Amino acid sequence: MESQRNLLLLALLFVSFLLYQAWLGDNNPQQDVQQQSAAATQQSPAVSSSSNLSADVPNSTPSATNAAIEDVPSTASQSASIMLENDRLRLAISLVGGDVISADLLEHDDELDSDTPFRLLENSKDFTYIAQSGLIGQGPDSSKKGRPFYTVDNDKFVLTEGDSEVSAALRFVDDKGNVFIKTFTLKRGEYVVNVAYTVENNTSEPLEVQLYGQLKESLSEKSTGSLMMPVYRGGAYSTSDVRYQKYKYDDMKEAALNETTQGGWVGMLQHYFVSAWIPSPTETNHLYSNIIQNKDAAIGFKAPVKTINANSTGEIKAKLWVGPKIQDQMAIAAEHLDLTVDYGWLWFIAQPMFKLLLFFHGIVGNWGFAIILITFTVKGALYPLTKAQYTSMAKMRLLQPKIKALRDRYGEDRQKVSKGMMELYKKEKVNPLGGCFPIFLQMPIFIALYWSLMESVELRHAPFMLWIQDLSVRDPYFILPVLMGVSMFFIQKMSPTTVQDPMQQKVMKFMPVIFTGFFVMFPAGLVLYWLMSNIVTLIQQTIIYRNFEKQGLHDKK
Repeated sequence: MESQRNLLLLALLFVSFLLYQAWLGDNNPQQDVQQQSAAATQQSPAVSSSSNLSADVPNSTPSATNAAIEDVPSTASQSASIMLENDRLRLAISLVGGDVISADLLEHDDELDSDTPFRLLENSKDFTYIAQSGLIGQGPDSSKKGRPFYTVDNDKFVLTEGDSEVSAALRFVDDKGNVFIKTFTLKRGEYVVNVAYTVENNTSEPLEVQLYGQLKESLSEKSTGSLMMPVYRGGAYSTSDVRYQKYKYDDMKEAALNETTQGGWVGMLQHYFVSAWIPSPTETNHLYSNIIQNKDAAIGFKAPVKTINANSTGEIKAKLWVGPKIQDQMAIAAEHLDLTVDYGWLWFIAQPMFKLLLFFHGIVGNWGFAIILITFTVKGALYPLTKAQYTSMAKMRLLQPKIKALRDRYGEDRQKVSKGMMELYKKEKVNPLGGCFPIFLQMPIFIALYWSLMESVELRHAPFMLWIQDLSVRDPYFILPVLMGVSMFFIQKMSPTTVQDPMQQKVMKFMPVIFTGFFVMFPAGLVLYWLMSNIVTLIQQTIIYRNFEKQGLHDKK
């Protein structure tokens, strides 16, 4: 198998891999989907008409009964909200139910070099993506009259210089005099929202409440990836038995999530960003999903029912992650939450490569140069295989005059030409398949690096130099893909060939052009890696071929 065929095989394997990934994202159902539990999915009546937000409150565990609460004031609306901000997040929290209805990521621009922060959560006319939470059972969120309207002493809570955290306390008193204080806390440098309920039972009877948290998102597509950059948008969860499992909206339509686990988490994923509810890791929680009026999808958790004794106070807590897929921080926030950075089945290769990429970036301070350094590292580690590959190719190249003589001798008799070539390979101890095995070994590494670069939010809007100002998107002027195609052309010119079929020869000649067309759609960071890999390959080929040519000349003397 000639080197050109090997290279074409690599291209076809990679494109086939991308096609498979795109098909998988559209058609492959998740495994172990259980049937919907009525207690987990029934929907409570919506909030009163004075609010633009839907309550979507799940039913409580049967042991906790509903308690009547006062009406939501007619002034309650989506505009009745407060702002909570630290150095990473700016949240809008509705006073109706205390839901997080918008979240701006202050360190991530919506567009490159824009002054507008990326908005992860939002509640607009055409699209909904919010984080809801509340107390059901005998809590204020179970009333048929609507969700509670909280009061607060300020409408803006901003982390000030010198402080380590900022909190906003929302207060509600039901018609029995029970006080519910819902406190949101943001710490400096974190994307974790700490949510804590303080419940004051001012009656002579026990009060049973149950904390729930859910993420609700419109089913309508807001953005999609391309064939060469397939991205996942949908739900995910983790249990004590399943570390990480995607749960697509289509899966929710077929069967609702119904899992009971110690700890765990539920989340909504999109490219580079994730939101996730993280209940107590020491308690047994129920994970569920729901399709709401065939318009929105919800995935959430319910904590165990908590009893607040008469004339006493209790506290219930949970966490909400709202931010980019930063692996080390997510791993601290919740066990296995960092697996939302999905490297696929080659994660055991991709994770070390990403850590190596982080290491190089720590040295050079530029993600483009870090990619170049990791290219040199990978090519250096694979050099023994590369040398074996090019040694086989070099020997094939030295045999070209003898192969040409065979063709001149036997003309169109392909059978005799093939027989003569096999005898020649055996005599010269050359394996025509010697360049094939290293190609197959390099393919998993390239795919793993592809996913490392695709899933790394660190490369989003990361500049390299000159015209490359964002390594996560395609080259705006297509210079890198063209240079990659040129380098592939020179690699092809240096490689020997025994291809005689005219059609195959044409395919080989156009392969650099075809490959360039594929890479036009790839992120600039990946094209940079492939270009540098080709340049190193050209250098290695030149050195190996020259050494063998000298040996060949020496043998002739």
